Amino acid sequence: MNKFLVLIVFVSLQSCQFFDKKVPDEKELLQQELKKINWKEVDQWPSFVECDSISDKENQRNCFYQMMTSQLQEKLRDDSIAKLFPQLDSIQVKVTVFSDSKVKFEPIISDSITLDRMQLDSIFQISLADFPKVNPAIKRGIPVKTEFQLPIVLNK
Repeated sequence: MNKFLVLIVFVSLQSCQFFDKKVPDEKELLQQELKKINWKEVDQWPSFVECDSISDKENQRNCFYQMMTSQLQEKLRDDSIAKLFPQLDSIQVKVTVFSDSKVKFEPIISDSITLDRMQLDSIFQISLADFPKVNPAIKRGIPVKTEFQLPIVLNK
């Protein structure tokens, strides 16, 4: 009986270790989670309403780029750019889609071409003022800002 009592006391003292668990540090857990996240990719690409029904991520991205390119070409293919900048047959456009669905367009011009950048920027702002709504990209359930460049053909 005495041995049995010693065994019960020993087991009960050891069992306390099972209840004594360390609580992980919040900052350490946060840093581990942040390291796991790939900040170069989004879970869901920005999209137009026409592309929302596509479930495949790659097809949705392709739909978005095709719609964005065609919308930009359509809106920028007016006479003012052709008359003021006849040397431009195509242009790179930096597109920024903000988390609140606002879209910003910036023409990217090589330094070898001398243009009035202010004038070109104002034409962009006027031509693209009524651009269709773009839904922002999603990362972990949160709308995020995305930036990318598109080549736009101006003269065909």
